[in-house]
Amino acid sequence: MALIQYLTQIEFDYGALAQIQAHCQRAGITRALVVTDKGVRAAGVLQPVLDALGGVAVAVFDDVPSNPTEAAVRGAVAVYDQERCNGLIAVGGGSPIDCAKGVAIAATHPGPLKTYATIEGGSPKITDAAAPLIAVPTTAGTGSEVARGAIVIVDDGRKLGFHSWSLMPKAAICDPALTLGLPPMLTAATGMDAIAHCMEVFMAPAFNPPADGIALEGLRRGWAYIERATRDGGDRDARLNMMAASIHGAMGFQKGLGCVHSLSHSLGGANPRLHHGTLNAVFLPAVIRFNAGAESIQKEERLARMAQAMGLEKGADVAQAVHGMTARLGLPTGLRAMGVNEDLFDAVIEHALLDHCHKTNPRIASADDYRRMLAESM
Repeated sequence: MALIQYLTQIEFDYGALAQIQAHCQRAGITRALVVTDKGVRAAGVLQPVLDALGGVAVAVFDDVPSNPTEAAVRGAVAVYDQERCNGLIAVGGGSPIDCAKGVAIAATHPGPLKTYATIEGGSPKITDAAAPLIAVPTTAGTGSEVARGAIVIVDDGRKLGFHSWSLMPKAAICDPALTLGLPPMLTAATGMDAIAHCMEVFMAPAFNPPADGIALEGLRRGWAYIERATRDGGDRDARLNMMAASIHGAMGFQKGLGCVHSLSHSLGGANPRLHHGTLNAVFLPAVIRFNAGAESIQKEERLARMAQAMGLEKGADVAQAVHGMTARLGLPTGLRAMGVNEDLFDAVIEHALLDHCHKTNPRIASADDYRRMLAESM
């Protein structure tokens, strides 16, 4: 049976940041820990958020790494406790938002973080005691601001998912002005992350027609505007549409993702320096080709429907189109260009088979299937 549940309060437009103080009041947040990273602070994006908070007391934790870790969660919890905070504001891309979700658990629930991981059976253990969170995205990619899940590298090195409706941000403040001037490669990588989300959601076999429609519309917007946003950091229309694509991708997460994310989660855990969105872009062509033989893909003509949303000619090779877009954006088109070699394959496959996205792919991949997808993606 499909669970169809939407979602949280979203303020979405230029100027949306002005609403953040009102949402803090609504959520009962009077002493907030702002979770961010040093790049967001250095880019000058943090200060407008702090200014907009007005009378809300704040402390700042800005030591989130590019892939959030349990160690960073612990560091933020220490500040949260020391400053007697009663809520969280995440400012940044998916890493600060996911880290803040980890803090929301760890600051209010006992035991190590892995206790609450989805594959450890931990989702039911996450309760409404989780600290309230408001998310302010500064990139257009992960969509974590409208998602019930987080991805964190735990102390044993695994990159695990944590999922609970108690982790859904109380509000998402989606102001495209915060993404203006984002560097081209970060725009491209996060944008391909959003496109990957839309495509994997649409390919997932679960019955959820609203998620399908949302994912296709997100794919249409993302595909149409990613090159413009990458080429011109000040293109307001492109930035607006890329943030919309990001939101669309994550709104469909409840339908499921697939092998792209099983592989990128696993490889990202093995080498946390690798950018998640870039990995998704690299893995997408091989996974699309693998999925093409799935009964649900063929029965509902899902590749043709994605091609139509992308504005491709009838009969176009969707996998090749994704590869071509990745190349035009200037991103690596293979794992070898990212410094990955075959020595990692066994470990990546082992963890991909255990990833929470593995079983929601339209075809269940074997170890040999994953090895072929990795080889194709080199």
